[in-house]
Amino acid sequence: MTFPRKFTATALGVLMLSGCSLIPDYQRPDLPTDGSWQGAGTAKEGQSLWVDTGWKQVFPDPTLQGLIQTALENNRDLRVAVLNVAVARATYQVTEANLLPEVDASAAGTTSRTAQAVSSTVPKKAVVSRQYTASLGVTSFELDFFGKLRSAEEQALESFLATDEARASAQITLIAEVANAYISLLGDHKLLALTEETLKTRETSLTLIQKSFEHGVSSELDLAQARSAVETARANLALYQRKIAQDGNALELLLGKHLDRSLLTGELDKLTLVEDLPVGLPSDVLLRRPDVAQAEHSLKAANANIGAARAAFFPSISLTGSAGFASPALNGLSKGGTGAWSFGPSLSLPIFDGGKNRANLDSAKASRDLAVAQYEKAIQTAFSEVADGLAAKQTYADQMTAQTALVTATSTSTRLSQARYDRGVDSYLTVLDSQRSLYSAQQDLVSLQVSRLTNLITLYKALGGGRG
Repeated sequence: MTFPRKFTATALGVLMLSGCSLIPDYQRPDLPTDGSWQGAGTAKEGQSLWVDTGWKQVFPDPTLQGLIQTALENNRDLRVAVLNVAVARATYQVTEANLLPEVDASAAGTTSRTAQAVSSTVPKKAVVSRQYTASLGVTSFELDFFGKLRSAEEQALESFLATDEARASAQITLIAEVANAYISLLGDHKLLALTEETLKTRETSLTLIQKSFEHGVSSELDLAQARSAVETARANLALYQRKIAQDGNALELLLGKHLDRSLLTGELDKLTLVEDLPVGLPSDVLLRRPDVAQAEHSLKAANANIGAARAAFFPSISLTGSAGFASPALNGLSKGGTGAWSFGPSLSLPIFDGGKNRANLDSAKASRDLAVAQYEKAIQTAFSEVADGLAAKQTYADQMTAQTALVTATSTSTRLSQARYDRGVDSYLTVLDSQRSLYSAQQDLVSLQVSRLTNLITLYKALGGGRG
């Protein structure tokens, strides 16, 4: 069976003409930030930027690496983000398939009997007739003259890519949250150990003052102050025990599975993170952040949607057709003279829609402008986060030095106050005040250690996290 030459040529010509696009040319908006970051550092030849460094290089501690890997494999929020990517990919594949015709194969056989009373034969008799058909058909294939389907396909592709960037962003956030939770746990363990040591010292002092009071050397006020110091340390002990339990619970939630807390034997003082890598220029860094890339893909999707809205103003042409064989006998389908075909183009031209198409186009343009604003906001937020992280990184070293000196000074003051009290020169209130100052300075030093490491984690996240 053959199609007429005129029909074949016309169909091929129509197919070749289809595919023009009404999507506006995409131009990436200029970065809404000026200059560079202070303290970003200059990359030497062959030296990797922070944004190029994978999380295993940023977090070299083996225990922390194991926790992060467990979270990447089991965390439910990340699993949801991965499944969202799978849904977006399938949606894109559906829109991509709309660009191709759907071809169906069909076969049918019918048998009918005409009753003798209504038969047209002479003499009248019942008639049994049979018909068999086999065909391939194209059902309502729309020729994409003005790029409506192509615009929808591009919009779905960009939405899929945006969803994948959202997954990458969720992964970086998860890594940072696990690292922060682990550091908080180590910090509270150190504060608990400090509090236990402080409680032991104060209990020893209370015992000595109790004996002195019993011998009439110390006053009842000294005894009451010593007991107050002991109970304060005991209250703090309970506080940090509770915090450690809650830190473990938070870590388990991030990991997505039970945590053997006995294996968490790390020490805050021994935990190190990469912190001396150069950052690079904003134009090299910001555009590689997953959230910024997600915003740009969303902008491209909104831009493609304008093309689809524009195409709705133009005619829509669809084709239906089939080709096959028909015969009164099943074994006659392959014989000559049984070929059959049909072809039916249809044209739909919008004439009056009450302004719906115009409203859809206006909505698409407004959505594109909204996406531009969201993209620029993402850039500005990213720039600010990196700038804040670098500013904090520069000052933490000086603050750590000063706080360490403060702990040393208050430790000396406490030792001297205790000596003066033992000689009867000062009251116990002076000793107690010195002990409180020392304990507070030691607590602040631990909190500062945690904050410095947390800032490095925040900076890792702000710089895009490294995809490796």
